[in-house]
Amino acid sequence: MRVLFTTYPEPTVFQPMVPLAWALRTAGHEVRVAAQPLFADTVTAAGLTAVPAGRERTNTWRRLLSLDPAEAEADRAGLPSPYDAAVRPVEDRAELCAGYERMIEHGHKLNNFALVPGLVEFARAWQPDLVIWEATTYAGAIAAKACGAAHARFLWSLDVFGVTRQRFRALGPGPDPLADWLGAYGRKYGFEFGEDLVTGELTLDALPASLRLDANLDYRSMRYVPYGGPASVPDWLRRRPDRPRIGLTLGTSATEQFAGYTVSVAEILAELSTLDVEVVATVADSAALGPIPDNARVVPFVPLDALAPTCDVVIDHAGPGTFLTVARHGVPQLTVPWTFDEPELAARAAAQGGSLTLPGDRATPTAVREHVLRLLTEPGFRDRAAALRKEIHALPAPNDLVTELEEFTAR
Repeated sequence: MRVLFTTYPEPTVFQPMVPLAWALRTAGHEVRVAAQPLFADTVTAAGLTAVPAGRERTNTWRRLLSLDPAEAEADRAGLPSPYDAAVRPVEDRAELCAGYERMIEHGHKLNNFALVPGLVEFARAWQPDLVIWEATTYAGAIAAKACGAAHARFLWSLDVFGVTRQRFRALGPGPDPLADWLGAYGRKYGFEFGEDLVTGELTLDALPASLRLDANLDYRSMRYVPYGGPASVPDWLRRRPDRPRIGLTLGTSATEQFAGYTVSVAEILAELSTLDVEVVATVADSAALGPIPDNARVVPFVPLDALAPTCDVVIDHAGPGTFLTVARHGVPQLTVPWTFDEPELAARAAAQGGSLTLPGDRATPTAVREHVLRLLTEPGFRDRAAALRKEIHALPAPNDLVTELEEFTAR
């Protein structure tokens, strides 16, 4: 069959899709990945065939963030409205409507408007059997409906989108900005609005059950398989350390999209220098840290899937790709979350028992040191991290999901 993947141009939301795209490809199916033209090189670097669609050659959302850094920082903390309704009680339908209106104007339209016409044109010409779309790339659902393909939504973290939608609809009838926006595309391309435009005919979810937010939809579980782009393993990483190793990685979004990390890496490194440990920190600009302690190694990048299994503890931001990469190796984590659903994912992981969490605004160097010591010395954390690892590895691998997708598409 022909399978069309589509995403907005952010590596962190595209990369989790790559193992499934390759599973379908190696099973003999034709696979294409459609995205805005600026993203074609990222797709082809993953060994996949890119379809440049739309006219935008810049990431509109990132450009707007750079034009108003103050607003970007204000919106950075936690889930924005309406998606905070996925993790807190909301009884005011008007509040969620206002949240949807703002998110459509300042987020979803920016990520989809330029993509829709070209994607529909390609889908009608190529005639995919199945479209798999990143959870906010509604252009994929629109293109699938326009060409008569089956379609599945791909989650890269907690399903705050599906749960919010479920809670919004439970508040009763009334204005519906998301249905109005997507329904206008339906009228243009010859179909009626349906909830599958928001939540897919099927949802692919890589989170294990102990961490998941469930919107009572047709979910299909898939084991998370790390892919972070082209990488090589440095020589020093091939040898086991003599002392406990602490990994420190805070993701790329903090420095590429926002003003910087929410914690002081330099101060944390200084505090951890008082412990008999080795620290490996991935920091884009190490020069800004000043003197590096003797027990620390600072590098701009190292493949996390190679680093994590050599660590005794990893300090990270609870970005879903980072968290799951570490978790699949059974390594205890100290999470310092701040952005979007990181705080909720971190809280769920801490409740599971294999990690500790400190919100970014409370992660003082002293607190980080104390939490790291607990993770190193209390065996319960490693036991629970091992249990989470077992849960992750019990999920179907991407290759095991291919038959399910073939049967779903045939139906």
